[in-house]
Amino acid sequence: MPLTPTLVTIQLLSKRCYREDDINFPGGLSIALERSLYALLYRWLLSTNVCPRMLSYMFPSLRVLSQSGFGTSLGVLFLPATWVLYKLIKKKNKIKLKKKFFKKNCGLLLQQLSSTKNNVQNTKLFNSKELEKATDHFSKDRIIGKGGQGTVYKGMWSDGQIIAIKKCNIVDKANLQHFINEIVILSQINHRNVVKLLGCCLETEVPLLIYEFIPNGTLFQYIHEENEGVPLTWAMRLKIAIEIAGALSYLHSAASLPIYHRDIKSTNILLDEKYRAKVADFGTSKMVKIDQTHVTTLVQGTFGYLDPEYFQTGQFTEKSDVYSFGVVLVELLTGETPVSSTRSEEGRSLSTYFILSMKENHLFDILDDCVRKEGDKEDIIIVANLAKKCLHLNGKERPTMGEVAMELQGIQKKDTNGQENYEELHNVRSKEIDPSYACSTSTQSYSEIASSSSSIVLASSSFKSL
Repeated sequence: MPLTPTLVTIQLLSKRCYREDDINFPGGLSIALERSLYALLYRWLLSTNVCPRMLSYMFPSLRVLSQSGFGTSLGVLFLPATWVLYKLIKKKNKIKLKKKFFKKNCGLLLQQLSSTKNNVQNTKLFNSKELEKATDHFSKDRIIGKGGQGTVYKGMWSDGQIIAIKKCNIVDKANLQHFINEIVILSQINHRNVVKLLGCCLETEVPLLIYEFIPNGTLFQYIHEENEGVPLTWAMRLKIAIEIAGALSYLHSAASLPIYHRDIKSTNILLDEKYRAKVADFGTSKMVKIDQTHVTTLVQGTFGYLDPEYFQTGQFTEKSDVYSFGVVLVELLTGETPVSSTRSEEGRSLSTYFILSMKENHLFDILDDCVRKEGDKEDIIIVANLAKKCLHLNGKERPTMGEVAMELQGIQKKDTNGQENYEELHNVRSKEIDPSYACSTSTQSYSEIASSSSSIVLASSSFKSL
C-alpha cells in the first residue's frame, strides 16, 4: 500500500507508542485525547483494507487503544485534523527546543551584555530558518573554510546580498566562550580594515555568526599557495601591511576599550574585492581596561607567530600583537611560511631565520622574487628593519602599532610623491611652450623634486638611526 501523507503522519505519531504503557504523546495533550486520537487513526486504517497483521506489527499501541473502546466510527470525519494537529505540536516543540538552545548558547548572557552599562551594542539575532535557506540547508558545496573553532559557509539573502556564516564545530564551554567573546568585541568595532559582524543565531544546536562576505580569501593563500588571482605586487604588499598595522593600532589605542587580538596571522587576514586587508577571528581576543598593561592567561596562539616573552611569562601585552605582526610582515617580504621543515634546524622558525639572515647580510637572498624585482632597495631595507624591531625578544623594545603604521605610511607617501613628481615633470617636458616659461617651469619643477629628494634622504637617515 502506498504511503499517503496521512499515513506517514500516523506512523510518525505512533513511533513513540510501541508499548501499551508508553503513551506519552508529545505536546502536552490530555491522556484521554491522546488515546481517542490513536484509536480513531487505527479504525481508519482498518477501513482502508490494510492487512491487520501489518497494522498489529507497525502500530501495536493503536490496536490496543482501539480495542479498549475509545474509538468511534465517526473518526474518519476528524482524520483531516490530525495533520494540522501534528503540525501544531511539532511547531510547539520546535519553539521549546529553540528556547533551550538559546539559553544553552549563552543567549541570556548576551542580552545582559548588550545593555548600555556594559558598553556592548545590540547584536542582530537571525532565525535559523532564514540561515538554512541562505545556505541551502548548510550544504557541503557552500563550505568556504574550516578552522579549529568552526566551519564557514557562503550564504545569500533573498535580496542577493552575499554573507559568510561561521558554524561552531563542537558545543563545549570553551568554544561557546570564544563565540560570545567574538560577538561582544566585534559589536564594538567599526573599522574599515576589521571584518564586520552582521549578527548571530543562537537558537540552533550550535551557535552561528554572520559576517560580511570577503571574496578573495586569506592573505596566507596569496603568499604561500598557487592561485589564479592577482599576484601580490610590492605596492600591494606594502598597502596590506599598512592596513593591518592601522587596524591593530585602532584596536590598541582608539577603540572604546583597548583590545588585544591575540591571534594575528596571515590566515586571519582576509582580502576583499579590492584586495583591502580585513582583520578577522576575534575568538581569543581580550578587552582590557585603559590603564591595564597586560592580561595573564593560559598560553594560546599559533606556533610561529607566538611572542616568546608571552610564551615564557603567560602575560600578553599589546607588544605581543606587534610580534605576531612582525612575522606577517616577514611573510610579505620573503614569501616564506612561519614554520618550515625544509629550512635548517635553527631556521625552522621564520622569525629566527629572518633575523639570522639580516645579521649575516643575506636579506636580499631570502626575499620573494616579486619584492626583489619591484621594490625599491631603500624601502625594502626600511621595512626589513621595522620587521626586525617588531620581532625583538624584549617586548619593551618593540615599537607600538601606531609607530609601525606611521613608518609604513611614510614609505608609501614617499613613493607616491615621487611618482607624482615624475608624472608632473613628464607632462611639462611634453608640452611645447615659450622657452622663458619653460625655463622657469623646469626650474620650479626641479626645485620641488630636489626638495622632495632632500626630505627622502632625511627620512631614510632617520629610519636607519632607529
